[in-house]
Amino acid sequence: PASIGDDQVKNLLINLSLNTPNFKRSRTNFNNAELFSANAIFNPHPKLKIKTLGFLHWNERDFFRKTIQNFKATQNPFTNLEDYILTNKEHTGFGKIDLNYDFTKTSSLESVTKYNKGATNGLSNLVFNGVSTLQELEATNELLDQKLSFSNKFNDNRVFLLTGRYIEESTPQDYFINQFFYENLFSETGGINNVAQKVQNNMRFAGIEGHLLDRGENDNLLELQAGSQYRKDQLNSSFQLKEGDNITQIPPDFKNNTSYVTHDLYLKSKYLWKMGDLSLIGKLDFHQLFNSLEYEGFSETEDPFFINPSLGLDWKINSKNRIRTTYSHNTTNAGVLDVYNNFILTGYRSFQAGSGSFNQLEASTFLLNYELGEWSDRIFANTVLIYTRNHDFFSTISSIEPNYSLSEKVLFKDREYLSLNSNIERYLKLIGSNLKLDIGYTKSNYKNIVNESELRDIKTWNYSYGGDLRSGFTGLFNFHLGTKWTTNKINTENFSNSFTNNVSFLDLSFLVNEHFETELKGERYYFGNIQEDNPYYFMDIDATYNIKPNKVSLALEARNLFNTETFRNFTISDIGTSTTSYRLLPRFALLKLKYRF
Repeated sequence: PASIGDDQVKNLLINLSLNTPNFKRSRTNFNNAELFSANAIFNPHPKLKIKTLGFLHWNERDFFRKTIQNFKATQNPFTNLEDYILTNKEHTGFGKIDLNYDFTKTSSLESVTKYNKGATNGLSNLVFNGVSTLQELEATNELLDQKLSFSNKFNDNRVFLLTGRYIEESTPQDYFINQFFYENLFSETGGINNVAQKVQNNMRFAGIEGHLLDRGENDNLLELQAGSQYRKDQLNSSFQLKEGDNITQIPPDFKNNTSYVTHDLYLKSKYLWKMGDLSLIGKLDFHQLFNSLEYEGFSETEDPFFINPSLGLDWKINSKNRIRTTYSHNTTNAGVLDVYNNFILTGYRSFQAGSGSFNQLEASTFLLNYELGEWSDRIFANTVLIYTRNHDFFSTISSIEPNYSLSEKVLFKDREYLSLNSNIERYLKLIGSNLKLDIGYTKSNYKNIVNESELRDIKTWNYSYGGDLRSGFTGLFNFHLGTKWTTNKINTENFSNSFTNNVSFLDLSFLVNEHFETELKGERYYFGNIQEDNPYYFMDIDATYNIKPNKVSLALEARNLFNTETFRNFTISDIGTSTTSYRLLPRFALLKLKYRF
């Protein structure tokens, strides 16, 4: 309830990567951060409460990565080598004011105002196939978010909510590369020695929604929502070929001036019908869209209407067994990053373009959930099955070369996704510990076109299995140990590949007395298809001495006691494989003193 606008997110097209997949971010987070915050609560009137929050945040992060990328989905396979060092500086200012006014004991008005302004400057030193390259990304973000919510509880069984929201956000980005890798893309490139990309992305959202909840006999529940949501995106981009500081070309197929407006008038209905231990949940959502799309020399409007139905069942068979199931059919509207028409440089060697047209995507989803026991029982099991069929989905037509890649979004038919996850927990009274076992399986398929190939059907599989044992002793000592294996496999017409990773851990905790406690944490990582420097081991220690409980404490944190300096992992995709090495934070100890008053 009252969540209108929560799904409205900013669109960032360019990012200098700081990601470390399948690994703890804290071990690669070379940073220097400062934070100042202040908050207060005021009650100027018995019916009025005001909450304020403000903070300023500065952060400088360094990131180190070396990558070997093997591209196999082309007629002439090739390998790219990257040595990547990034320094990213961020600063943010944020303010929030909450006002809550109670008209009566059953009706109130709430106002939430947020303002955010931030800036990021990223500077990357990249050695790409032996060529030293500098990347610089300057980006700012400004956000204004205002929400008003009125609630009125007519009686114990009926509540009405009225919510309005306005969001305005601007995210300009300036991207610079001091090399030119794209000779084969453009004519008359003599003298060009660097490039720049400017992106201006503005979003404006306004919405209003009424929500009625009516609880009837036998706890039957009727929900009605009616509302209007308007969003306008303005996306401008300009890719510049430069000789020194002078702009020599702005290729017409590499600039955008896109205006995309979506207006959704909707009515949502939901009814929960209870018959003892059996509940039926039906939903019908009616949407009337008014879309408009404009870019150079093109203007089009459409007004599609669609219905999203859903039917669910919740059956508590007995005190130990419960089944939940849902079937839904959903139609969703494309976003601005799906519809812009020309190419945008999103990385030093990646150009991406949207479809240049309206699209609505249809999908059907089936969910089945089975529970055995309750959380507090000695045996508890939970199994979830999800099957999704995307009747329409976005994929790409790509041209991949050693120095660059071009990808255009295109709509294809029929994609499937299947996921099965199950866990079982059992309390072992003999050793006073809880045993948990987990298994997971996912299978999916999608399609794309690479380098003028035929339509490629790609299948992926993921298997995971593992368990952990956690003690529940009341004395000095407790432990928590576990392991998880994950296998990934991908198969295309040209090649197939797979690998298996493993993560294991052992945590030992000691509560010596009310003043002193300590915890030792050990981890082991094994990455499949890595022949050297594998596996990896880590040991951390946390110790706390409470000089005055809840008042004064002294703590010691020690990290990476084995002083592991780097780690490497292996990933696969439908176009090849990648082996990446990351630099880790060295062994260090941190002493903390906390005083609470």
